[in-house]
Amino acid sequence: MQTSLPNLKARMQALIATPSVSAVSDEWDMSNRPVIDLLASWFETLGFSVVIQPVGDADKNKANMIATLGSGAGGLVLAGHTDTVPFNESRWQHNPLSLTEADDRFYGLGTCDMKCFFALIIEAVLPLLDQPLKQPLIVLATCDEESTMRGAKSLTEQSLGRPRAAMIGEPTSLKPIRMHKGIMMEAITVTGQSGHSSNPELGHNALDAIHDMITELKALRTELKNKYKNPAFAVNYPTMNLGCIHGGDNPNRICNSCELHFDFRGLPGMQNEEIRQLIMQRLQPIADQHQVTLDRRALFDGVEAFEQAEDSELVQLVESLTGSNSEAVAFGTEAPYLKNLGIDTVVMGPGSIDQAHQPNEFIAFDQIKPSTQLIQAMIRNYCL
Repeated sequence: MQTSLPNLKARMQALIATPSVSAVSDEWDMSNRPVIDLLASWFETLGFSVVIQPVGDADKNKANMIATLGSGAGGLVLAGHTDTVPFNESRWQHNPLSLTEADDRFYGLGTCDMKCFFALIIEAVLPLLDQPLKQPLIVLATCDEESTMRGAKSLTEQSLGRPRAAMIGEPTSLKPIRMHKGIMMEAITVTGQSGHSSNPELGHNALDAIHDMITELKALRTELKNKYKNPAFAVNYPTMNLGCIHGGDNPNRICNSCELHFDFRGLPGMQNEEIRQLIMQRLQPIADQHQVTLDRRALFDGVEAFEQAEDSELVQLVESLTGSNSEAVAFGTEAPYLKNLGIDTVVMGPGSIDQAHQPNEFIAFDQIKPSTQLIQAMIRNYCL
């Protein structure tokens, strides 16, 4: 089948040249709609039925794309996010918004994480277009994976149907990932009563209270470390990092307010909300003892831990196709959201996570052909 699509390199160039940063800071955050529109035009040219799904506030102009070839139940989802992290151009040796070829690599923001995955999907699909599909092929492109996960959160069973399997093309060097940790980022704020430091009875010191709370959090961290283990992970226990603390305004004044920021990364089987409740149960008695107010808020709502059964058809297939045992990673993905829709899910794509989120991001040439072949094999198994 002949199409008017640009070639693989030109597709990669177009995607990289279309900025789509998502961030919690309005200074950096931007619409992903130009990338979505570009992908939609390509997949419509290939004969896919394309739905553009607005996400969130209209003024943000964010969207998902769901492109479907074929119909019916079952089939395969090939999924990825269209956004990138913010960047500092002065730290790049190449233009981050242009595809640069050097050292047997393509450099550019989003080359491995993960815009080029969509260009490779098209490369894999082109030779298969003349073969009728028995089950549908769905290409999912989401927004805001790098910030709020809003795009993945907005997905429903109605929007995707009931595919048998999903492959999320995050950079894993084409090794299948069937587990990852969850993550949440939290702030606890302690509000006391200020007063002159010459008489501690004049106030309630928020720093004193949060000191005892930190001690309690460290004890809880040790308890959870001893209770939960998973040998599949390099760090085989849940972690809690006490990241930063802010409070007080003068050494001769009783501290009125103090805030602690931390993150928690749980193993599969642990639920973020349960950990939040446990933390508050442990800290509230300390607040009461110090006669201070304790508040908690999410800095990042978080991603749940993910696990696809080792003996599932999907994991067995991708291990066979890649010749690699499935693994576990510490970084989060959109996999839990697809899994919650009843779709067997694996994370597996070109490029390395070691190149993501840093200057001079790249995808190596030797990842391109194997990626295309792997995507084709997945389509043949689930759709043809």
